[in-house]
Amino acid sequence: MNMFRYEYTTTFLLLFLLCPMVLSLLSQNQTNTMINLYNLLNHSDWNPSKNSNPCSWKGVTCDTTNSSVINIVLHGSALSSQSLPVLCKIETLQHLDVSNNHLNSIPDGFLSACGKIENLKLLNFSGNVLSGFLPTFHGFGRLESLDMSFNRLSGTIGLQLDGLVSLKFLNLGYNNFSGNLPTNLGRSMVLEQLVLSNNNFEGTIPDQILSYKNLTVIDFMANKLSGSIPLNIGKLSKLGTLSLSSNRLGGKIPMSVTNITTLERFAANQNYFTGAVPPGITKFLSYLDLSYNNLSESIPEGLLSPPQILFVDLSYNNLIGHVPANISTSLVRLRLGGNSLTGEVPSGICEAIRDNQLTYMELDNNQLKGLIPPGLGSCKKLALLNLAENQLTGALPPELGNLSHLQVLQLQTNKLNSTIPIQISQLQKLSTLNLSYNSFDGPIPSDMPVNLTFLDLQGNNLNGSIPSSIGNLRNLLDVQLGENQLSGDIPQMPSSLQIALNLSSNHFSGVIPSSFGDLASLEILDLSNNNFSGPIPPSLTKMSALTQLQLSNNNLSGFLPSFAPYVNVDIEGNNVKNRTNVPVNNSPRKKGNSVVAAVLIAIAAAIFVVGMVTLLVVLISRHYCKVTDERVQSNEIENLDIPQVIQSNLSTPNGIHRSNIDLSKAMEAVAEPSNVTLKTKFSTYYKAVMPSGSIYFAKKLNWCDKIFPVSSVDKFGKELDALAKLNNSNVMIPLGYIVSTNNAYVLYEFVSNGSLFDVLHGSMENSLDWASRYSIAVGVAQGLSFLHGFASGPILLLDLSSKSIMLKSLKEPLVGDIEHYKVIDPSKSTGSFSAVAGSVGYIPPEYAYTMRVTVAGNVYSFGVILLELLTGKSAVTEGTELVKLVLRNSRNQDHILDPNVSRTSQAVRNQMLAILEIALVCVSTSPDARPKMKTVLRMLLNAR
Repeated sequence: MNMFRYEYTTTFLLLFLLCPMVLSLLSQNQTNTMINLYNLLNHSDWNPSKNSNPCSWKGVTCDTTNSSVINIVLHGSALSSQSLPVLCKIETLQHLDVSNNHLNSIPDGFLSACGKIENLKLLNFSGNVLSGFLPTFHGFGRLESLDMSFNRLSGTIGLQLDGLVSLKFLNLGYNNFSGNLPTNLGRSMVLEQLVLSNNNFEGTIPDQILSYKNLTVIDFMANKLSGSIPLNIGKLSKLGTLSLSSNRLGGKIPMSVTNITTLERFAANQNYFTGAVPPGITKFLSYLDLSYNNLSESIPEGLLSPPQILFVDLSYNNLIGHVPANISTSLVRLRLGGNSLTGEVPSGICEAIRDNQLTYMELDNNQLKGLIPPGLGSCKKLALLNLAENQLTGALPPELGNLSHLQVLQLQTNKLNSTIPIQISQLQKLSTLNLSYNSFDGPIPSDMPVNLTFLDLQGNNLNGSIPSSIGNLRNLLDVQLGENQLSGDIPQMPSSLQIALNLSSNHFSGVIPSSFGDLASLEILDLSNNNFSGPIPPSLTKMSALTQLQLSNNNLSGFLPSFAPYVNVDIEGNNVKNRTNVPVNNSPRKKGNSVVAAVLIAIAAAIFVVGMVTLLVVLISRHYCKVTDERVQSNEIENLDIPQVIQSNLSTPNGIHRSNIDLSKAMEAVAEPSNVTLKTKFSTYYKAVMPSGSIYFAKKLNWCDKIFPVSSVDKFGKELDALAKLNNSNVMIPLGYIVSTNNAYVLYEFVSNGSLFDVLHGSMENSLDWASRYSIAVGVAQGLSFLHGFASGPILLLDLSSKSIMLKSLKEPLVGDIEHYKVIDPSKSTGSFSAVAGSVGYIPPEYAYTMRVTVAGNVYSFGVILLELLTGKSAVTEGTELVKLVLRNSRNQDHILDPNVSRTSQAVRNQMLAILEIALVCVSTSPDARPKMKTVLRMLLNAR
C-alpha cells in the first residue's frame, strides 16, 4: 500500500513538473515571432514576463498539442500596417483576424509572404481604413474566407481575386468600389457567400454570377445596380439569401425565383420593380420584403398561407384587391401599408387559432372599408396594430381589450364612431394610442392604459371633461386632445409630459390652470381656440422646457408675463398686452391686502432662508438632492441666487481657455435666466462672459433627475476629463465642469450662429445654399464617425437632432451633447429627462421595442438630419414624421427636394439626389441595413 502511494505521488509530481514543458512546445521560431509581435504591439493582454506561453495569450489559438499557432485574432489591437509581415512568419497559421484596427494599407511583403502559408484559410481585414484599389492575391491556395468589409477601398474589381481557387466566403461590403459587379471570384467556382453591399457598383447583374452553383448568399444591397434580375436566377439551387434592396433595379420579378427550394430570405425593397407579385413566391420563403417598389395587381391568394413564412412586407407599392384571408399561423409580421387595397380587414386572421404568432400587422394607408373585425381580439401576441388612414367605419370593438401584449394601436384618419370602449383600459402594455381624426363621441374613458406614452385623440367629437385619472399616467410624454368638444375643469396633468399638451379648439373656459406651471419638462402647450379668460398665469414662466405657448383666440386679458427669450408665445386674438419691462410679480394688489401680503412674504422669506441653510447641510451630508426652480424670483435672498459648488475642474489642456475661464463668472451667468440662449432635450445653454471679454457656454444638466447620485461626482468628473482630451474639429469638446448641489454644468466654447435647427427652421431661419448644406452634412458625418470609432467604445448621442448640431459658421458644424451618453441614464428618469432617448422624428423605429441607444440608431437620426438639409422641412412636418413623408413621395423626387436649392442648377440637383439615396439607406427600417457612419461619410464624399 505504501509503495502504491509512493509511485502515485512520484508520478503526480513528475507530471506537474513536466506540465510547463507540455504547455510550451512552440518552435523557437514561432516563440520568437510571437515575442517580436508583442514588442511591436505592446498588447495589453500579452505579457511574456508573466506568461511565457503564447498559446495561452488572448486571441491566440494553438493546435491540440500546443506545438503550433493556428489562429490569431488581433481585433482592435492598434495594429499597424508595418507589423503585418511579421505575422506571416508563422507558417502554421490558418485563421488571421486583424479587424477593427487602423490599418491603412496591406504591404506587398504581407501578400507575398502570407500567400505562401500552405494552410491559411481565413483573412479578416474588416473595419479598418484601407484605401486605394483592392490588392491582387497571389498564392493563398487554400484561402476559403476573405473579409475586407467596412474599409475605404475603391476602384473596379477585375482579376484580383481570380487566383483564390478555394474561396468560399467573400465580403467586400461597405467600401467604395465602383464599376460593374465582379465575376472573377476564384477560378474553381466554389464560392458560397458573396457580399458586395453598400458600394457604388452599377450596371446590371451579370449572368456569369449564375455560374457559381454553390452560392448560398448573395447580398448586393445599397448599390446603383440597374436592369432586371436574371430570368434564370432559379439555377442557383442552393441559394438561401438574396438581398437586392436599395438599388435601381426594375422590370418584373422572374418566376424562377419561386423554384429555389432553399431560398429563405428575399429582400428587394426600395427598387423600381413592376408587374405582379409572383404567385408562389413564398412557397419556401421565411422572409419577403418587396416594399417601396412599383408592384401592381392583386396579392396572390396563397401568398400569406405557407406554414414557414414569418415576415411579409409589401408596403408602399400599387397593389389592389383584397387582403388575403388565409394567413399562416407562423406569420410574425405583415406589412401591407401604402397601397390601394380595398375590401375589409380579414375577420378570421386569428380566430380559433391558439398558437397564432402574428405580432405586427400594418394595413395603413389603403382604402379598406367596413368594420374592424372583433376577431382581431384573438391575436393574443399582437404588439402593433396599424389600420390608420383607411375608410373603416363603425365602433371600436371591445374585444380589442383582450390584446394583452399590444403596445401600439394606430387607427387614426378613418371614419370610426361611437364611444371609446372602456375595455381599452385593459391594454396594460399599450404605449401608443392614436384614434385621431375619426368621429368618436362621448367622454374620454375614465381609465386609460397605465403605461401610455403617446395619447392622440384629436379631431373627434369627444365631449365632457378630461378624466382626473389622466394624472396617474406617469409615463405620458405627449397628449393630443385638440379639435374636440371638451369642456369643464382641467385636471392635474402628469409631470412626465414632455413633448406636447394640445387642448386647442375645444370649449374650455375660465382661467388657465396655474398647475400647468408644474410641467417643467413640457416643450409645447397649445390652449388656442378656446374660451379661456382672465390673465395668463405667471406660473407658466416656471415651465423650464417650454419652447411654444399657443394662446391665440381666447378671451385672455392683462399683461404677458416675462417668458424666456427662446419661448415662442402666440397671443393673437386676445386682449393681452406685452409689457416685458415690468416684472409680473410687481403687478398692483388690492390696498387692503398689501400689508398682510408684505408680512406674509417677510415671514415666508425668513422661513425660506432657514430652510435653505438646513437643506444645504442635508444635501451635502446625506447626498440628498432637490430640484430648485430655474428662475430665481427678485425677492429671494441674493446670495442664494448662485448655486453652491461641490466640485469643479478645468479639464482642457488648452492654455488659452484655462487663462480665460473664470468658474465663478460661469456660476453667476447660470443664475440669470436672461443668459439662456438655447434649450435642447437634455440641456440648457447659458451665455457666460468672462472678465477677459471671452464668451463661453455654460450648459446645465439636471443633477437631481436620477441621472446619477451625488456620490457619482468623481465618476462624472473622470468622464468629463477624458472627453476633454478629444480633438476633432466637428465635435463640441468640453472644457471643464462644475458640480453644484442641484445641477451639473459643462463649459464649452461659445458658438454665435446657434443650432442647425435655428438656421433651417427657427428664429435664425436662413436660406442656406447647397454648398453650405453639403458642408454641414459632411462635417456632422465626420464628427459622428470620430465618436463612433472611439478606441474604448463608441460614444453615442442620446438625442441626435438638428438642435444638437451647433454651427461655428454656416459651413462648419459641431456635434454637441457628447457627454450625455456617459453620464445620463434616461431609464432612471423621474422628471425632465424622458424615458425615451431622442426627439420625436429622430427616434429609430426599433427603439420602441428595444429601448436601447445604438450605433445604428444614431445613423437613423443622422439620416433624418440629411433629409432636413435636403428638404428644408423639420423632422416633424404638419404632424407627420419627415421620414414617412419622404418615403411616401419617394417616386416624386422633385417634390421632396427643397426647390429653393435644387433648382439653382442641374449639377446641384444631381448631387442632392445622390445624397437623398444615402439618407434613405440611413433611415432603413432594419438597423442591419443601415451603414456605419464612416461608410456614410465615404458615400457623402463620393457624391461631391
